[in-house]
Amino acid sequence: MNKDLALHSGADTPWWREAIIYQVYPRSFLDMNGDGVGDLPGITAKLDYIAALGVDIVWISPFFTSPMKDFGYDVSDYCDVDPLFGSLADFDRLIAKAHGLGLKIMIDQVLSHSAEAHPWFAESRKSRDNPKAGWYVWADPLADGNAPNNWLSVFGGSSWQWDSRRKQYYLHNFLASQPDMNFHHPEVQQAHLDNLRFWLARGVDGVRMDACNFHFHDTELRSNPPALKRDTSTVSDVNPYGMQAHIYDKTRPENLAFLKKIRTLLDEFGAVAIGEVGADDALAVMADYTADGDKLHMAYSFNLLTPEFSAAHIRRQVEQFETRVKGGWASWSVGNHDSMRVMTRWGGEHPAPALAKLVLAMQLSLKGTPCLYQGDELALTEAQVPFELLQDPYGITFWPEFKGRDGCRTPMPWTNQAPNAGFSTGKPWLPVAAPHIAAAVAVQENDPQSALNFARRLIAWRRQVPQLTRGDIVFFDAPEPVLALRRDLDGHPGVLAAFNLGPEPVSFAWAEAKDATALAGHGLPGSVADGWVSLPPYGAWFGTAK
Repeated sequence: MNKDLALHSGADTPWWREAIIYQVYPRSFLDMNGDGVGDLPGITAKLDYIAALGVDIVWISPFFTSPMKDFGYDVSDYCDVDPLFGSLADFDRLIAKAHGLGLKIMIDQVLSHSAEAHPWFAESRKSRDNPKAGWYVWADPLADGNAPNNWLSVFGGSSWQWDSRRKQYYLHNFLASQPDMNFHHPEVQQAHLDNLRFWLARGVDGVRMDACNFHFHDTELRSNPPALKRDTSTVSDVNPYGMQAHIYDKTRPENLAFLKKIRTLLDEFGAVAIGEVGADDALAVMADYTADGDKLHMAYSFNLLTPEFSAAHIRRQVEQFETRVKGGWASWSVGNHDSMRVMTRWGGEHPAPALAKLVLAMQLSLKGTPCLYQGDELALTEAQVPFELLQDPYGITFWPEFKGRDGCRTPMPWTNQAPNAGFSTGKPWLPVAAPHIAAAVAVQENDPQSALNFARRLIAWRRQVPQLTRGDIVFFDAPEPVLALRRDLDGHPGVLAAFNLGPEPVSFAWAEAKDATALAGHGLPGSVADGWVSLPPYGAWFGTAK
């Protein structure tokens, strides 16, 4: 049996299935040179902090050379570090220290589009017959001068931009300054494989594939039909992008063969890949992209990054993935750099402190590799950034109904005893949120009951319960807002878990728990007696089945 498909024992389980990922957004982590923007030396300085959490993989958002119109997700040199973040030598030092601490480093790969400033695009737009003329998606206008079809940009408006040099439109699924590359061109595929090899040879342990289902487009440029059900998980309901069924502008079948090429290269270096999937039917795409052990190792969607916080919703996402998957693996995220902070998204304007502990325990109990976002271990809430200080072009376009992504990207608070919460000696690129100062790392480290210390204890406890890292999963009917599940692993008793996702106490009869033995050490309040599970607000109970 292929070891990548093995599920049942520690010896046969790929290490990444038992790992926890921690995402660092470098602009906002720690600034070491006082320019107000976080950098690679700042990450290196805090690797001990990350290691102390007990996580395994550090995913670093883009730090490549970029004009920063989308804050690094518009790359103008795939094989260098932008001076804003440091140098290649700084990256090498980061890798060396991380490996010395037992941490693996995962970097973003933003392949579907480059920056408009990339030399490849500068050459491609010069003429229709230069060597790179076909490296980007170009199309003639319709007879009336309009764009070739109805495709929309995620960031608003048409996804086609007129270029006067070639007298053609070019495709951009995001900003107009992020032209889409033509993956039907074999040289484009090879160029990206070469760039990826550059970083793997430098010691990178894995890659996070940004927008990984956007690589290919329909060569016939057929218009998308209207959506049968409006997509509100990938985009907000004020964005017309959700009104189309995106069957021709992304998630094309040719992508599977390209992902296999990436996997072959990754296997050469023993590296792993996780893919970001934003799609109308994201679970199906996640299953396809992680199937059969020859494409991505893991994938995640926006399905748990929405405002919906119910046991039924969470259960449905996991069960549907398990039903559709063919030997693949999910990574469940409840927070990242593109989504409102989970404490606010699921807890409202004044979330209960206990919510952060409950959400982490629930996330770490699902079958899959958890991905944590910097600051969520501190229970940070969404920052309120006034319009005049906004940086995110996405938010500026859709303000005020959608305020963009700046609220989850504000600087990490390290201490309450220094300006800007210890993030920078200069003016931060985004303001430090005043409520975050009281939740700073230094404050929480001195409080045994803090969200930070709870996260450290819970992650360490989870490592001692192999059922939670490797076991199969099954859910049970329970009254909302209770999520009840069992994790089963050969040779071990099943682990039962019940989570109260709500602010009121709840008790329910659970036959499975009648003769169960309570598990201690997780730190959440809850109890069972005579088959009745009692959970206080945001409480949880774990036990081993008879």
